[in-house]
Amino acid sequence: MNELTGAERVAARSRAVTICALAALTLLAWTWLLRGAGMDAMPMDRDAGRFLLVASMWWVMMIAMMLPSASPVILLYGRVNRHHGQPPPTASFLAAYLAVWLGFALLAATLQQLLEQADLVSTMAMASRRPWLSGVFLIAAGVYQWSPLKDACLARCRTPTQFLTLHYRPGRAGAWRLGLLHGAYCVGCCWLLMILLFVGGVMNLAWITALTLLVAGEKLLPGGQWISRVSGTGLVLWGAAILVV
Repeated sequence: MNELTGAERVAARSRAVTICALAALTLLAWTWLLRGAGMDAMPMDRDAGRFLLVASMWWVMMIAMMLPSASPVILLYGRVNRHHGQPPPTASFLAAYLAVWLGFALLAATLQQLLEQADLVSTMAMASRRPWLSGVFLIAAGVYQWSPLKDACLARCRTPTQFLTLHYRPGRAGAWRLGLLHGAYCVGCCWLLMILLFVGGVMNLAWITALTLLVAGEKLLPGGQWISRVSGTGLVLWGAAILVV
């Protein structure tokens, strides 16, 4: 049996460290959600402290839901850098990717605050108080599943090799650019599915798990585009049934 060269040992160790880091980050995010995400200390007043706590809740929830399906492109990015004989700036790629979801979390927290002020979403359960709002969200998400924009973003997420071939740049600046771009495609792919958390309850763990599996299925399984469209049809029918009833 041939022994691994020094470069091969460094590459294997780098990949193992990345896998462990991604797994640990995902596990910590899910653990925090299972422990209530700090909601037991949630202030009832709509002040800056509450907004920051809600935004942090959304961000950690996005990490828990999105990082598993983003891991293949992150690992492939490290492999491409090692192939070029460069130490992979994977941390920069990951930080930029998560920064995009932080921006989404801030927008989601702002939307939640506005919906609470309008008495459309409950303060405690953080779920829709109006059937018509739930129906509208479900129909909007279902229609978006069939949209060209959804198809374009999903295609980038499903083909990490093609994505890296088109957009790869060396160095940390290139890693930041690539992470921001991939994060933007992921948000474009899934943002309306994340808004459905207002239908089932933002901290409803069963609902969070179901959406996580749907996102992962779209991105990682064969026929992911059809998973998207079948689920979109189901969401439209569900929303229409709510509105009719």
